[in-house]
Amino acid sequence: MAPPSQLLIATSSLVRLVKEEFSYHKELQGQLARIESLDEGDENAEYILKQEKKGIEETKAMFPELRDRIKAAMERLDLQLEAAKEAGSNSNTEEISKAKEAMAQAKISYKEMA
Repeated sequence: MAPPSQLLIATSSLVRLVKEEFSYHKELQGQLARIESLDEGDENAEYILKQEKKGIEETKAMFPELRDRIKAAMERLDLQLEAAKEAGSNSNTEEISKAKEAMAQAKISYKEMA
């Protein structure tokens, strides 16, 4: 089996980062929902609230770094796409279409993060 191409590696990296970003958003929504549903009558409510707020801050702190990583991965993939176009007929069209699809998804995600 042939090793994966640089285009495929760059595409997979970008897809993974977009999924990671989605995961952090999902985690943040879950944490906010837990805070809203926190029972005030619970004797540990204050401690739980403190821990949840700490978790929210840690999750939010991940977004700027993740945004930079997604931007860098988009730039790498763009360079690989250009290289694949220059290669012409030797390029795998399936890999190029997957890369373009990943780039479109990343651009949507990147705009939503802004």
